Amino acid sequence: MSRTQLEMLADLAREARDQAGIALAQERQGEQQTTAQLNSLKRYRAEYAARLQQAMREGIDPATMYNYQQFLGSLDAALDRARHTLAAQQKRVEKRQQHWQQEQRKLSSYDTLTSRRLVEEHRRLERYEQKTNDDLVTSRLARQRNETPQ
Repeated sequence: MSRTQLEMLADLAREARDQAGIALAQERQGEQQTTAQLNSLKRYRAEYAARLQQAMREGIDPATMYNYQQFLGSLDAALDRARHTLAAQQKRVEKRQQHWQQEQRKLSSYDTLTSRRLVEEHRRLERYEQKTNDDLVTSRLARQRNETPQ
């Protein structure tokens, strides 16, 4: 595989890793929003339950109490749905995290191959320069021996 092909593969892997990172960030943002919604629901339910307790202390008619209980039941159902949604969102975040890590490992592999190629190329160039220098010195010594009177 040529160096340019390897560089092209590394560039493609980098782009795939970056796209996976963007998708991961979006899923994390969705997780934060879902968590915020769940927390809001929890606070609202706690406030509404406190209102029911206060109304019960002050005296409440059965129809109003029934309405409070029905609404709290609706809030509990909404909380269950929000917890389920959050769990699903967390699974999506985990999946995106694994995908990003996979793309990062692929990119690291290409970067490692590229580095090895560069080191190999550098060594080959050093050997060539050393051989060229050795040949020049050998030629010069041979000429000097031929030029010196015997």
